[in-house]
Amino acid sequence: MMPSTSEMLFILAVFILFFGIERLPKLARSLGMAKGEFQKGIADSRTSTEEDLDRAGKTERAELAEKAEDAGIEIEGKSPDEVKEELNQEE
Repeated sequence: MMPSTSEMLFILAVFILFFGIERLPKLARSLGMAKGEFQKGIADSRTSTEEDLDRAGKTERAELAEKAEDAGIEIEGKSPDEVKEELNQEE
């Protein structure tokens, strides 16, 4: 059910009373930015979920560790970049 014009004017008047006329643009801007961040977070979570499903639910590090183990590379004390470099050298 959509609010009528008079209800919308009443809501606007209440906002003006609570926040003041000069704060309304800042409030609207911050609400818009929050909405954008929320939508960006949802899009990122969908992307990472699809990538995880492609890796059979494993994280990128777990998949890297499994590949290194299969290749016989010791990963203890190494950064993921160092492990990737050693895997590339093995291939």
